[in-house]
Amino acid sequence: MPRKGENIRKRKDGRWEGRYPKGKVNGKSIMGSVFGKTYQETKRKLIEAKASSLIGLTKSPQNVKSKLTNFRALADEWMEKSIPTLKESTISRYKTVLKLYLIPEFGDQPITQIVRDDLSSFISRLLTPKVKGGNGLAPKTISSILSVMKNIMDYIRIDKGWSVVDFKGLTVKIPQKQLRVFSLSELQALNSYLLENLSPSNLGILLCLYTGLRVGELCALKWGDISFKDQKIRVERTMQRIQKPTDLGHKTQIVITSPKSNCSVRDIPIPNDVFEILCKNRQGDNCFFLTWNEQAYIEPRTMENKFNKVTNDCGISNATVHTCRHSFATRAVELGFDIKTLSEILGHASVGITLNRYVHPSMQHKQLNMNKLCFLLGSKQGSIASKDPI
Repeated sequence: MPRKGENIRKRKDGRWEGRYPKGKVNGKSIMGSVFGKTYQETKRKLIEAKASSLIGLTKSPQNVKSKLTNFRALADEWMEKSIPTLKESTISRYKTVLKLYLIPEFGDQPITQIVRDDLSSFISRLLTPKVKGGNGLAPKTISSILSVMKNIMDYIRIDKGWSVVDFKGLTVKIPQKQLRVFSLSELQALNSYLLENLSPSNLGILLCLYTGLRVGELCALKWGDISFKDQKIRVERTMQRIQKPTDLGHKTQIVITSPKSNCSVRDIPIPNDVFEILCKNRQGDNCFFLTWNEQAYIEPRTMENKFNKVTNDCGISNATVHTCRHSFATRAVELGFDIKTLSEILGHASVGITLNRYVHPSMQHKQLNMNKLCFLLGSKQGSIASKDPI
C-alpha cells in the first residue's frame, strides 16, 4: 500500500516505487519514477530525484521533452534504425526479447532514470525459478536479453549523447556444459545402421558425422552445393524456424538465409568414402539434399525427430543432430587435424572457439595420453633394481 502523501508503493515484483512530478510538456504533467529494494532506499532516491527535477525545470521545454523519452519509444527507434543491417532471424529474436521481457519491465520508464539497481533486480527475477515467483530462464537466455538491452543503451549514449546506465560488471555466468560426444562403439553402430538403411535423411546424418555440418545448414543444403569436380561442399545457406506472425495468424515460419556469420560461409572437403556414396546417389542440382525433391524440404525440428528414431533403433540415448558435429570435431583432433584447419571446416571465427566449445577428448584418448607417463615408473623401477642390496 502507498504511504499517505509520499507517493511510494510496493510493486508486485517486490520492489518499491516512488513517483514524482518532473514538470510539464505542452501543458501535460510528466511523472518520473525511482525504484529501490526497501522503502527507506526508495524514499532517499525520491528526495534526490525531486531536487534534481527542480533544477532541471530551468532547461528548455524541448530539452526536457527529449530527456523524458521513455524506454519503449527509444527501443522502437533503435529497432527501426537497426533493421536494415540485421538478418531476418536476428530481427525476429530482438523483437521477441523486447516484447516478452524488456518492454514489460522498462517500457514506461524514462531512459535516463534506469539505474544499475533496476537491472540487477531484473536479472535476479529472470534467474529465480518460477515456483518462487521468477521467470526461471536459462543463463544463456538472460545473457541474450541483456545483450539487446546493452545495444539499445549504446545507441542512446553514442547517437544521442545521453548519460545512461553503465553495464560494466552486469553479466550472467553461463555454466559450461559437458557436450555429448559419440563413443567409438556408438559411431560404429550408427555407421552400420545408416549404410544399411540409406534413405535421403540417413545420408544427411552420415554427411554430418563426417563433415561437422550444423543441422540448419544440412536442411538448407541442395545437391547443387556439392562440387563433384572438386569433391567439396559449399555452405552458404541455413534454415531455421523463426517467430514471425503473418496475416494467417501463424506464430512461426521457416526461413532460408545466409549462415550465422561470414566465417560460416565455407568450403568443406568430402572424405573419399563418403564422396563415393554421394556419387552413387547423386540427384538434380535444385533438389534438397534431405528429400531429393525440388519443392519439399525437411526443417530442423523434423530432422531432429528423424534422428531420434535412428538413435533409438541403434540403442543410443541423449543425442541430437548437433552431437554429430561435436563428435566430428573431437575425433578430428584425436586423429591429428591441425586446429586451424578444423576451425575453418567448422566455420568458426577463431581457433579459440573450436578448442573451448567443440573439442572434448574422449576418456579413451585421455587414458592413452596418461599411459605415456608409465615410462617414468618403468625407468624408476629399472634404476632401483640395478642397485646392490643393502
